[in-house]
Amino acid sequence: MPILERLTGPADLRGLSDEELDQLAGELRDTIIRTVAVTGGHLGSSLGVVEITLALHRLLESPRDKIVWDTGHQAYAHKLLTGRLDRFHTLRQIDGIGGFPRRSESDHDVMDGGHAGTGLSIAEGLATSRDIRHSMERVAVVVGDAALMSGLSLEALNDIGHRQTQLMIVLNDNEMSISPAVGAISKYLSEIKLSSAWRQGRTAYDTVTERIPVVGSRAVELSRRVRQSVVSLAQAGQLFEDLGITYIGVMPGHDRAFLEETFRRALTLNEPVLVHVRTQKGKGYRPAEKDQVSFHGAALPPIDLPADTHDRINPAGHHNGDAMASSAAGGASVASTRDADAGAPPSSSVMADRRGYPHGSPLEKGGSRGAAPEAAAEAKKTPNYTAFFAKELLELGAEDRRIVGITAGMPTGTGLAKFQARFPDRFIDVGIAEQHAVTLATGLALGGMRPVVALYSTFLQRAFDQTVHDVCQNDAPVVLAVDRAGLVGEDGTSHQGMFTLPAQLMLPNLVVASPKDEQELRSLLRTAFAQDHPFALHYPRDAGFGVPEHAPEVLPVGRGEVLLEGRDLLFVAFGPITMRAVEVAAALEPLGWSAGVINARYAKPLDRQLILDQARGKRLVVTLEESVVRGGFGSGVLEAFEEARAVDPAYRETHVRLIGIAGDRFVDHGAVSDLRRLLRLDVPGITGQVVETLELLGVAPRAAEAS
Repeated sequence: MPILERLTGPADLRGLSDEELDQLAGELRDTIIRTVAVTGGHLGSSLGVVEITLALHRLLESPRDKIVWDTGHQAYAHKLLTGRLDRFHTLRQIDGIGGFPRRSESDHDVMDGGHAGTGLSIAEGLATSRDIRHSMERVAVVVGDAALMSGLSLEALNDIGHRQTQLMIVLNDNEMSISPAVGAISKYLSEIKLSSAWRQGRTAYDTVTERIPVVGSRAVELSRRVRQSVVSLAQAGQLFEDLGITYIGVMPGHDRAFLEETFRRALTLNEPVLVHVRTQKGKGYRPAEKDQVSFHGAALPPIDLPADTHDRINPAGHHNGDAMASSAAGGASVASTRDADAGAPPSSSVMADRRGYPHGSPLEKGGSRGAAPEAAAEAKKTPNYTAFFAKELLELGAEDRRIVGITAGMPTGTGLAKFQARFPDRFIDVGIAEQHAVTLATGLALGGMRPVVALYSTFLQRAFDQTVHDVCQNDAPVVLAVDRAGLVGEDGTSHQGMFTLPAQLMLPNLVVASPKDEQELRSLLRTAFAQDHPFALHYPRDAGFGVPEHAPEVLPVGRGEVLLEGRDLLFVAFGPITMRAVEVAAALEPLGWSAGVINARYAKPLDRQLILDQARGKRLVVTLEESVVRGGFGSGVLEAFEEARAVDPAYRETHVRLIGIAGDRFVDHGAVSDLRRLLRLDVPGITGQVVETLELLGVAPRAAEAS
């Protein structure tokens, strides 16, 4: 009988036998694998913490007791055990279950996670609040070995040890990046340190010895040094002991019963304790165990699923041969839909003759949803912007030995892994420490190097102060490669790259650019290294448009380009949304409207003169950006018009409409194509907004007026 579907909440776990718990572990893994095969998601990390999750929920009374999941992409089993099984198939979809803890989903989620390194600070705050209120809830936080090395985590550890805040830290070590394998002596010492005899005996010894006249205090100090030396000799956790946190480890992370006993005893200690647990990322799915990098992120390789659960995984999560690695007879190969939104549609044939874009756009045949199967298949084969960035950076790195690649724990996701392989002496991965990455780049630039810091837009938010104080104040030629700019999709509110652009536009010395397509990305990257100021290059997660390759060129900084001339309307667009502007112009033509399109290229410095020249005599100017409009690109265009109106009456009748993402709420998770439709940022949505604005203004096309 299945167990998972019978659970009403985590409290039910305490009534299960060991055999039933082993079976439940297998059901959890099976559900996660089958769901992620369809929706995409963080597979490896969630499979690795199944036993940790079961042990914590059997011991702690959630939601009264608090379980904090640092980063949050390891919380899938937690979600399944806390009443979300029926909706788990909607993982990372519109109106579905989020890929990270979300308080709006369940009282068992104590924070909205998504960024690594935040868990320890949250947990300490919860524990401190408990102590101030004199209540009794217990607090545990699960943090990964990589996230533990972030600056915020280290600051939190220091404060937790200093304040002796009572909480349990579970260090989920699945990358072997903190300590080597530790033998039986370490395990033996950990058991001793958890025993009441050790703790009571140590305290009693110190108390009695301290009373000895003259030599008492010296004897106690000597005793403590001896004990510390013995622990240091056999254990890798001296850093935590030095910070004032009791270190227990290394513990086997897939022995649920042993974990339960260890956690139970650790939770009774009236002090901070860190339990170091060794787990295997991707546990229970052989391909994920063998390829931990590819199966870590939300963008997964295709997953082959046999028809029968028991052909793949036994109740304890162990393998039955290699059945998990390939489909059994009658099985179905299910590819993840994680990047179904990534194949942005090619531009229409309006651009084909003048810009070299391919003919036969699916948008010519009835809009973005009318793509022919052959066109959709072709679009999926087009590499994404990150791939074009990485390829061009390799060529630049070969030409200029001053170029240094820097990332913060994401060499694969940002494409810098290829740069690392070719130029290992000019590559730096600082781990999850974006602040350090940006300031380190400043020092390199001041020393004569040309660093490029590749970060996702959402993570660059963490280094805003360093961007202001270090990079821009020093006018250092640092290239900020802002990956995943705009809508990202299924990772939801914490990961949408919608805030970085407005934040950067206020900063002195910083050039802010974005390409209309993948080939212009290559040119803008070369432009970034050809000038001597900070340069932020924004590009999305999307696939390219399939534009024919041509030699990149250094583009004039602050210069846009006119893609289409028009009589009535003017679209001024920033980034790949420019190509949607071209499609909207084509859609408005049958309605009698003649629209021009400007590819701004630069949000800062803005090509004000080009925009004003093209806007003269137009009924409506529409700005387009896939970012928050408040303080964003469109706001800069509007400022230019307001200044022009003060001195030139010709612009006083020109209306400006800003189209982008509203800044009054976060954007939830879902496929990018669905989000663009809901936000009216796809071609039909933009067209509708423009028509509504024209109707509100009560204006007609000039051609209609003339007739």
